[in-house]
Parts: sequence; structure tokens; C-alpha cells
Amino acid sequence: MIGLISATAAGAAARDRLAAAWPGRAVVYEGPVREAVHRAFAECEQLVCFLATGAVVRLLAPLLSDKSADPGVVCVDEAGRHAVALLGGHAGGANALAEAVGEVLGAAPVVTTATDAAGLPGLDMLGLPVEGDVAGVSRAMLDGTPVELRADAVWPLPALPPNVVPGAALPGAQDTAGTAGGAGTAGAAVLHVTDRVVESGARQAVLRPASLAVGVGASTGAPVDEVVGLIHGALREAGLSPLSVAELVTVDAKAQEPGIVHAAARLGVPLRTYAADVLARVEVPNPSGAPLAAVGTPSVAEAAALAEGGELLVPKRKSTPPSGSEGRAAMATCAVVRRAPRGRLAVVGLGPGARDLLTPRAREELRRASVLVGLDQYVDQIRDLLRPGTTVLESGLGAEEERARTAVAEAREGRAVALIGSGDAGVYAMASPALAEAGGDIDVVGVPGVTAALAAAAILGAPLGHDHVSISLSDLHTPWEVIERRVRAAAEADIVVTFYNPRSRGRDWQLPKALSILAEHRDPATPVGVVRNASRPDGSDRVTSLAALDPATVDMMTVVTVGNTATREIAGRMVTPRGYRWQSAAGPGEGGR
Repeated sequence: MIGLISATAAGAAARDRLAAAWPGRAVVYEGPVREAVHRAFAECEQLVCFLATGAVVRLLAPLLSDKSADPGVVCVDEAGRHAVALLGGHAGGANALAEAVGEVLGAAPVVTTATDAAGLPGLDMLGLPVEGDVAGVSRAMLDGTPVELRADAVWPLPALPPNVVPGAALPGAQDTAGTAGGAGTAGAAVLHVTDRVVESGARQAVLRPASLAVGVGASTGAPVDEVVGLIHGALREAGLSPLSVAELVTVDAKAQEPGIVHAAARLGVPLRTYAADVLARVEVPNPSGAPLAAVGTPSVAEAAALAEGGELLVPKRKSTPPSGSEGRAAMATCAVVRRAPRGRLAVVGLGPGARDLLTPRAREELRRASVLVGLDQYVDQIRDLLRPGTTVLESGLGAEEERARTAVAEAREGRAVALIGSGDAGVYAMASPALAEAGGDIDVVGVPGVTAALAAAAILGAPLGHDHVSISLSDLHTPWEVIERRVRAAAEADIVVTFYNPRSRGRDWQLPKALSILAEHRDPATPVGVVRNASRPDGSDRVTSLAALDPATVDMMTVVTVGNTATREIAGRMVTPRGYRWQSAAGPGEGGR
């Protein structure tokens, strides 16, 4: 919950705007300011104070305990011009909260966290638990001094700055290559990425990937302390970190077993279950008749842990009964498996070209990627948004298949990859070839974008107010006979048509042919919208008619939208009626009254 505190009428007005924008997320704290701040600090995960930063500092000083526990605090000035992330920028989420406050109030977010200011990922913002001298390693990253990366495998992390390199690439690497702990090569700081317990000292930090699956079996009524003790003991003896446990897994029949359910809660991980017949098909080293008789599979712990593949690090082991229960049988079993990293492919639509039409989610994915793959002219549009150290793989027109294969191959190496396309990446763009190439061995995320058709429609007015279709006139990938059949079907169905790729220097007859097909079913005065480079500074647009459109004025950067028999030009705008009954009796320009 986000606590909102104000002291003046102006602050209260801005406070109430936030409360209205965030129903269920924010609560207003009334009363004397000191008491309100103290109550909110104790009860909320985050605070927004419409007060001077100095006043908030004095109010909060006695309450501070630890940055991992203190709430994030944002201060907003009296005029609502700035939202300052004052406390808990990363751990408390104040940096992101300042951005969110700024979006609602129109305030400029002020973030002073060093890594954010430098455009670098904070080690505590990578989505993985982190231990050790986080400040020391972060300082080295910021200063540009060598940071040795010691990773057990390639993980889909965001781009790290160029001074963070594998140990083998540093001078003197042969002295420490392959070591699990100890000082960095040539005095470098060290960033470990491992599920193993390693010795770390000054200027060493450890990122904990979610690489371990712990299979658990339990008798009915197994105490949670016995289950948790078994898991911790197994991890400790194997030299593995509990922070790298991704999930507990078991058989469906134990989905509600309290000892297992509460063990997952204590570890802070989800519990996943499998059907007994699925587990029965998993080959395990230690099958047993007891679980087969009880739940229908010869293995629970090992089979569940191995159900998604991986390396068995801890074979099935039984629990030790707690003190005072000597003599009774063990009530829990566990096994630990290390799963291979899964790469991540984000297929990102950049929109029609205007920076303000690039979605926030697209920005986030561009910043999350360590590898960017795209057409060179699209890369140029967003190059400034990439983190330092991002690997950019760009190519020219006509290399779509190569880009798709490259992106998937990079993801299969375990990396975080962003494959970009204009508009929406799923519309005449890169999502289709990439997903045809990708298998179930990588994670794929689609990020929608504003299409050229939608951007053009917004400029023209409301041409897509009723049923509409987009058709590409390029016959490079689709035979013209198929394209013509689709155009004819749209013409006969009286559907608004948006033509992509309408005309190029080598293809100058397809658009006139398509327009002639539509003219067989539509009046010559049917409105036609022509938009070139929609939303860009050099963009142009006009509304003409089916009879008056000169195809020679159209090129590959143009979108052509042809109305249906109901489309009209009203006040210079192209409008296709939705067909509301209340509009049927209204003349042009009257229906919205």
C-alpha cells in the first residue's frame, strides 16, 4: 500500500489526484503531519509526501532501520513540479514510484541513485537475490574499473557495462581462472553468478539465479519444520544457496499437504505439482514401492525435481525426525536438481517512429536486453535507450530471416534478447519468422506496438470505425493471385481496407490494380486516406477519393486507407460510422452532441 501525506491545500489537491488514479493502491493519511508520517511509515510499503524534503528527512530520521526493510519514500514539492525519490530508491521502489507519480501529476521524476543516473543496472534491480559487497562492486562498475564476472552459465541478465568481463578476458586470468571464490584477477572486483556457496569478501558480490528445483515428498501430517530442515540440510551439504531455489515440486496428491505448502511459503518460492502418471514416466535412480502404493508413482521427490529436466545434484534423501521423535520413521524426502538457464527473447514493436508512441513496456524490454537484434534504421531510432554494454546486431533490408535466426540463436545461448520491428512486431514484422524458428527451449515475450495503420487512422480521423482489414500489396512473399483474391473479397464485403507496402520502384502496378478492384464495388467519391511516415517529423497526410488518388504519389513509406460505402469526409476528416442507432437521425457533426 502507498501512503499519501500532505500539509497544505495545494498538496492535498495533488494527493487526491494520486488517490483517484490509484484506487486500492493508495491510502490518504489525515491528521497532524508527524503522526501521519509515522503511521504511514509503519503501515505502508511506500510513501508519497507532499512536503519539503528537509521536513521529511527530519520526520523520518528516527524511524530508519535498514534499507532492505524501510519503505520507499517520494517527496513532491508544493507546485507539483518534481517527484524526488528520497529513500529506498531500489529496495523500496522509490525510483519507480517517482516515475509513476510523475506520470500522474506531470512532475519531473528526480532520481539520484548512482547506477540509475549513469544508465547502469543496479545489482539489486536485476530480478535476482544478491549478497555480499553490493556497494563495492557497484562502485567499481560505475568507476569503470575492472569487474571480473564469474558465472556458472549464461543467464538472461540485462546488459552489464563494458568493464564487467569474464575473468578469462582480464590480465593475469590464468592465476585465478575457474576459482569459486577469492580475490579478483589483478585486483578486480568480482561479480559471481552462481547457485553455489562461495567465499566472498570486499568488492565481491554474488547474484543468485533461480536454478534449483527441490522435489519434496511427505507423509500425511509431516511437520513443516521437518520438511524445511531437510531441504536446508540437503542444500547446505551440497554447497548450494537457498536463495537459488526456484520452486518446490511434488505430486498432485500432496498439493494441499500443510508441511509442504508451508515449507514453500517459508522459502518464499512457489509450489508446483505434477500428476502421478507424469511422474511415473520420469526415470529416477531411486524408485520405491512405498510412493507407488501411496500416490501412484514410484518416485515423488526425484521425479518431480527431474520432471523438467536438469542435473540431479542431490539424490533422494530422507528427513531426520525432530528431537523427541526418535524411533519413528522419516516423514519427508527431498531431491535437488539444477536446471539449465532458459534464454529470453522479447519481440518488441517500436511503433510508427515517434518516440512518444513507443510504449513504456517496449522501453523496459529494450533496457532489459543484453543483445539487440534489428534492422539498422530501426536500431538508430532507439540506440540512445539501450544500456551501456548492450550488444547490437544490426543488418539491412531483406535480411529478416537472418535476423530471426540470429535472435533465436542468441536466446538459446541463455541471453536476454530483444528483436525489434516497426509498428507492432506481430504485424508484417519480425514476430512471425522468429516464433516459427523458436522452440520450447526459450522464453518468448511479445511486446505490442502502435501499428502504422492505427497511427495513420488517428491522423486521418476515424476511418477504422467499423470492420476493417489490412492487406500487404507486396508479392515478394505472397503470390499476387492470393493478394488479388483477398482484395476482391474485402471489396465485395464492403470492408475498409488499409494497404501496406502499396508501391515501390519495382512494383508500380499492384496498387492501381487493387484500387480498380475496389472501384468495382465503391463509388468514385469514396474517401481515401494517404499517410506517409505517420507520426514522424517529415510525415504528410491527405484525404482524397478513390477516383482522384494518383498511385504515383505513393511509396513504401505510405499507408493507404480506402473507406467503405458508408465512409464520409467530414470537416476534412475521414469518418466511417460505427452504425449506432442514435446517430442514424443525426446529420454530419451532430451525432456527438
